Amino acid sequence: MASRLSQEEENYVRMSLLLTGISPRAARALFDQEFAPSCLDSSLKKEYNKLKDLQKKRVINQSQWNLLFPRFPDVPDSKTFDVTLIITLLRHLTNISPPHGGFDRLPSDNETTPSSDLARIKYYRNFLAHLDEGKVESTTFTTAWDNVTNVSSL
Repeated sequence: MASRLSQEEENYVRMSLLLTGISPRAARALFDQEFAPSCLDSSLKKEYNKLKDLQKKRVINQSQWNLLFPRFPDVPDSKTFDVTLIITLLRHLTNISPPHGGFDRLPSDNETTPSSDLARIKYYRNFLAHLDEGKVESTTFTTAWDNVTNVSSL
């Protein structure tokens, strides 16, 4: 018989579901506004040299590259992109202004731009990915939950 999850373990599970199930859809909606799905293939081909440079700098890895430029007759589809790739493309291929502290820091609560919302999602996904145990303390969970669910601009 399975034991009951502790509150901290339940917080971890809930935060994981939010960050892997719901948040990517919000990020993808913004991405699809910037890169119309019907034109994604041609948009990426126009940016081939810039993307190749990002690959050389190891900003984009081989599996991400394969999603951007799949073998014929397949075409790229943003539904196959994870949040990391979506944010990378938005950062490097659009004129989206970064949050005050950049995309790699948690923005302040009063920043409510699409880029700050993306940075919040990225920050908490990285936070969760680097936890040693599958537990999130309740006050941390509440703050993170509020920050991610209140993304107003996406």
